[in-house]
Amino acid sequence: MEDIDLEQQEPFPVDRDGRRLRITEDQPDGQRKLGCCEKFQLSVSKWMLPEDSRSKYLERANCCPPPIFIILISIAELAVFIYYAVWKPQKQWVTLDEGIWKSPLTYKPEQRQEAWRFISYMFVHAGVQHIVGNLVMQLLLGIPLELVHKGFEVGMVYMAGVLAGSLASSIFDPLSALVGASGGVYALIGGYFMNAVVNFREMIPLLGVFRILAIVIFVGTDFGFAFYRRFVSNEDGLNVSFVAHFGGIAAGMTIGYVFFSAYNMKLLKDPRFWLCIVGYVIFVVFAVVFNIFLTPAT
Repeated sequence: MEDIDLEQQEPFPVDRDGRRLRITEDQPDGQRKLGCCEKFQLSVSKWMLPEDSRSKYLERANCCPPPIFIILISIAELAVFIYYAVWKPQKQWVTLDEGIWKSPLTYKPEQRQEAWRFISYMFVHAGVQHIVGNLVMQLLLGIPLELVHKGFEVGMVYMAGVLAGSLASSIFDPLSALVGASGGVYALIGGYFMNAVVNFREMIPLLGVFRILAIVIFVGTDFGFAFYRRFVSNEDGLNVSFVAHFGGIAAGMTIGYVFFSAYNMKLLKDPRFWLCIVGYVIFVVFAVVFNIFLTPAT
């Protein structure tokens, strides 16, 4: 039997007290159990990143600071809703009412010269169902996206969707008002959808199919309800636009695609980044010119 040279063998990993550490394959550093935050980060990496990017992400992942942008914007939207629902009581919380209609935050075509309304409409919601749907979806997508990507990137995509939503509505549905954060929410959805499509082969196949189907079903259902509210129910005779959904998802599938489809890339050197930015700027300039000189809303 061949002799074993103990001096040439790798030493057992031990702690400061000389006790041997237990090694498991599912632990990132092979030396300790995963904490709750690390387990959550590991799950997030499987949902958001292709396999070749997960190890780099897990090396840098940290739950501190938390995903601050999406949490703060959600708190602000909820605070505005509570203000109009409690301090300015409505007849009912389910549908748009006069207090919200007269809000200086709501986008209305006859007041489009008040430029802040193209952004501020995201804080005003038409009822409980409206705000709960938006908050749940943006938190479900926004928190994992902000953990993987920077809050600045998630914020850029979200706000690009909000602005694209109001500008698209002012062009394609120029006589309708607009409330809700659907433009920003759909921007996150569009960016996440492109992530799922572009990285489909690098993800777990069943997981990739589930992600794409879930997005398609949700978007199809939500668009169906939006069409119904706009053209069938038309409650209180108020025309509330649904076009922000289209503008938001278009922004997400362009700008969101560049930010979310890859991890840890230098965007300034990526020609796709500049193509999407230039396309977005052209759209914004055209929309501004349309609203000043061509809109039928006078």
